[in-house]
Amino acid sequence: MREEMTKSLPVSKWMVWESYLKVCAKQGGAGIDLESIEMFDASKSKNLYKIWNRMTSGSYFPPPVRTVFIPKKQGGVRPLGIPTVSDRIAQGVVKDFLEPCMEEVFHASSFGYRPGKSAHHALVQCQANCDMFPWVIDVDIKGFFDNISHEIMLQLLQEHTQDKWVLMYVERWLKAGVEQADKSIAGRTKGTPQGGVISPLLANIYLHHAFDKWMDEQCAHKPFERYADDIVIHCSSKVEAEGILEKLRARMEEFELTLHPEKTKIVYCKDDRRRERHEEEGFTFLSYSFQPRTIRRKGNTKQVLVFSAAISQMAKAHIRTRIREVLYHRRSTQTLERTAEKLNPKIRGWINYYTRFNRDKAYRVFCYLNELIRKWIKNTYKIKSNVKAYKKYKEMLNNNPQMFYHWKLGIIQ
Repeated sequence: MREEMTKSLPVSKWMVWESYLKVCAKQGGAGIDLESIEMFDASKSKNLYKIWNRMTSGSYFPPPVRTVFIPKKQGGVRPLGIPTVSDRIAQGVVKDFLEPCMEEVFHASSFGYRPGKSAHHALVQCQANCDMFPWVIDVDIKGFFDNISHEIMLQLLQEHTQDKWVLMYVERWLKAGVEQADKSIAGRTKGTPQGGVISPLLANIYLHHAFDKWMDEQCAHKPFERYADDIVIHCSSKVEAEGILEKLRARMEEFELTLHPEKTKIVYCKDDRRRERHEEEGFTFLSYSFQPRTIRRKGNTKQVLVFSAAISQMAKAHIRTRIREVLYHRRSTQTLERTAEKLNPKIRGWINYYTRFNRDKAYRVFCYLNELIRKWIKNTYKIKSNVKAYKKYKEMLNNNPQMFYHWKLGIIQ
């Protein structure tokens, strides 16, 4: 694997071009060389030829990965590794080559970063399984992407491909240097950076062996959903859940992974049919909160308890923070039209994602945005009365009901 390749490798110019188009579509920031996609395009033909020439000769070596820290919904930050534009294209070549054969073996309940599958597919299946099974194991792998064993990863990869050039480049990407907080470069002995084009595929291969196949072999009748390293397992009883969790801890250790001691928990899916008591009666999966909720069914005045999903509190807090970054009534000098232009793509994305279940819970977040708009009006037009500010708000709404995306949906209060 480490030996020098003396013959031409099967990397075509078309493979490089296809990968380039995907990188352009996703945009993304500059890597450690600070070269943007626009800068790359200034010498596009030359740059693409260089990638192809080096990859096909075996002489391509990835540069270090730039590190940026992004806020997490639950607080704190997580490091995101940003490869250079050229390296993202090179990674895409190998990913596009490897992905089709992996799709033939991946588990049907693995949903993350796979063609034709989405977070909504995982959420729908999770809701259906919560209706059928009263107990859940909410699995959290501690620092998964940072703790992938390089040795185990390469051994697993060899079970699916004998192409030495693929194994060689994957090994180089795993060991590529990473920028530190002080701007120094450190070598990496384990883990793969979140943000790399090929990292999600490698993560799926790792957990396909560490978890998915193990579940089929050891717990064949227990359904689960996995989205990258976010995992939910459904069980028939608390005793059964405790037994599976104990075995799972040992299984993860075999792959040099650890379950988070606080975040991994057994949850009871309480509803009108299930009246047992348990300290944990809710969990969060893909930014949706699954928990008991009191509802009133159509045509029935009686309230019933159901276990269902809705936008999580952390997701709502995250959306409010992002809204305030664009519209803060006490310091905003931009027009409301300009504010809408900035916010509408985000609002559209939030509404499309968070209204799959209990949409009214998500809609309430945008009532908060309306409140900020009214405060902006009051501050900008120096209106002292809340009643007059609301009247001005209604006037602007009536004059341009299409200004904000959520206004089009009737979320105006």
